[in-house]
Amino acid sequence: MTLLTTPEALRALYEPVRERSAAKELPALDIHATRFIGLSPFVVVATGGVDGMDASPRGGAPGFVKVVDAHTLLVPDSPGNNRLDTLQNILHTPQVGLLFMVPGVDETLRVNGTAVLSLDEAERERCRDERRCPKLVIRVTVQASYLHCAKALMRSELWDARHHQPRSCMPSMGEMLRDQVAGKVTPGTAFETQEQMLERYRQTL
Repeated sequence: MTLLTTPEALRALYEPVRERSAAKELPALDIHATRFIGLSPFVVVATGGVDGMDASPRGGAPGFVKVVDAHTLLVPDSPGNNRLDTLQNILHTPQVGLLFMVPGVDETLRVNGTAVLSLDEAERERCRDERRCPKLVIRVTVQASYLHCAKALMRSELWDARHHQPRSCMPSMGEMLRDQVAGKVTPGTAFETQEQMLERYRQTL
């Protein structure tokens, strides 16, 4: 097995970074990044902690992540599985990476910064939606922002409905969980059908 072990060996495999690619990284949110976030209903939040790395999907109505100013974002914490991986990681290591997507747009927006968990009432109210006011918000101080080229989404044809898989291509979530946690939970534990799980999801979105 041949492994790369130095930055010099890695760089030797690739062409020099293009001037435009290097220059596009900004230290704050500009008008285009702000607009992108306002249109985005989906962001992946990457964090690291004592137990390793984690990437967590977050979703809401377009613009659910609030831009306070060019250096500050608020990400509401909506109900999830209560593992709290992302939140505990932030308490341990505040560095975060965000990847915003807009359906139908092949470019993505990457934002890096540091985060804290805020209980500030005004910030929580700012993130209120028609269902609830979040228990807390992740306040991100922006250190870098840049638009990522469309190649990955173009290659994957992510938004092309012709390539979307039917849900039946995989077992139901309940069936997969049953297989994955066998021997780890109380014998006889009942698992939801896909329909039951979807109904629970609807009630707790």
